[in-house]
Amino acid sequence: MADFHISNVDDLKRAIGKQPEMMADLEAVAALGLPQGCIAAGYFRNFVWDVLHAYTVRTSLHDVDVLYYDPDFLEEEAEKEYDARLREINSALNWSVKNQARMHLKNGEPPYRSVEDAMLHWPETATAIGARLKDGTDGVNIDIVAPFGLDDLLGFQVRQSPFFQNRNVFMDRIRDKEWLRIWPSLQVVALRENEL
Repeated sequence: MADFHISNVDDLKRAIGKQPEMMADLEAVAALGLPQGCIAAGYFRNFVWDVLHAYTVRTSLHDVDVLYYDPDFLEEEAEKEYDARLREINSALNWSVKNQARMHLKNGEPPYRSVEDAMLHWPETATAIGARLKDGTDGVNIDIVAPFGLDDLLGFQVRQSPFFQNRNVFMDRIRDKEWLRIWPSLQVVALRENEL
């Protein structure tokens, strides 16, 4: 990875823009023309934590989460087709395309109103981060999707989303994914005093 610092959204856009493989992945997703389409979750969360820990090699990914929002076509087969199209472009990645207009059914919640609304219901605030290519004249054609902002992500804070109620799942994810071993500067935020 290039040597750079990320302390705000503009730094993040510049850092992503300097990663040819990330730009190629964003271009692949943009080519699908998905409504509100973006790459999200660990793809960018891990990248930021790797940069902030001054790692020279990116932490490997289990999958690449691609989100979109299409309430008019909720069939899972469409997601599988998009997975296949992305695998044709880059078979080295485990693509996982999900229509957020149907994810509320899996989670037993009221319908989400957008990709950003769905991300609010993820277990951690720092994971609710995504990016997409956009048309623009600012020289950086990347749009960051971060419904909770970047403070927790950039501040090494692993905080449970206020819209995600299951503390056990939150804590299990931290343990099972070994985040505190991989990124030792992370701090888990307690909901209550003496919880951790």
